[in-house]
Amino acid sequence: MRRLPSGFLAASAIASVAIALVGCGLGAGRGTSDVTVTVTRDFGARSVGQLTEPRVPGSETVMRVLERHFNVGLRYGGGFVESIDGVSGSAARRDWFYYVNGIEAPKGAAGTTVHRGDRIWWDLHDWAATNSVPAVVGSFPEPFLHGTGGKRFPTVLQCASDVGAACKHVSGELSALGVPVATQLIGTGSGTDSLGVVVGTWSDIRAAIVASLLQQGPGASGVYARFSPQGRSLTLLDPGGRVVRTIGSGAGLVAATAQGPGVPTWLVTGTDVAGVDAAAAALTPGALRNHFALAVQGPIRLPLPLRGAS
Repeated sequence: MRRLPSGFLAASAIASVAIALVGCGLGAGRGTSDVTVTVTRDFGARSVGQLTEPRVPGSETVMRVLERHFNVGLRYGGGFVESIDGVSGSAARRDWFYYVNGIEAPKGAAGTTVHRGDRIWWDLHDWAATNSVPAVVGSFPEPFLHGTGGKRFPTVLQCASDVGAACKHVSGELSALGVPVATQLIGTGSGTDSLGVVVGTWSDIRAAIVASLLQQGPGASGVYARFSPQGRSLTLLDPGGRVVRTIGSGAGLVAATAQGPGVPTWLVTGTDVAGVDAAAAALTPGALRNHFALAVQGPIRLPLPLRGAS
């Protein structure tokens, strides 16, 4: 049985929770600020709308923010988002999912409180290959700036010894965005109370538990790409998990995933040092904007999943 999209609240909770949250709000509260809502379709490929609220009233929820600015169609007593501005799934395996600061929401939108600086991203996409994408990179520099649930986590950068330039580039980019970074040896582990960024070639990082999820496919990692066993090539997948393209020398990948619920780990990796350098260069808000993950080869950038199977 698939896990329901994150716009859904269990039917038993709707009568007591959804009406209170969606209809009446959570009370006046102190409010918050600088909340961005992005609505896209097809894994960020097509824009539906975007806005920033400099001031959010009261103790607001994700659902109420969405309903205030978009025409929202609901099902199941108001807990499941069926359409946004008339855009709805046209097939059995197309639904709305949402992410807060690049992390898949663990519960329904009517029960998720909005915090200062949150970047809320709704996307309508095919879940044929996986019904869970634990984390995405398209809200960068989140979750590094504001964390999750209003809690900011320390950032730990783990670098392999052969990618010094890429490591320095990633550290410099995060520091320039106002993110303090602690650096340690790869494989040490960032801990459950830290956001980890792992930088290295695939041969450097493939033994890491989170990195190994990629080899199991999108169903395990939520990332529509995987490396060859020796890391010499990178296979790119379509929304159905089918192979579209394989790239070799100089191929890089920027992706995020997690093992179970909790803070994600980001991977800046590649088939070789040149690929890692290219991936590190793409770690910018502009390059990653609205992408679930990003493959690169030199100046070529390939948002994932790719469209159209070969």
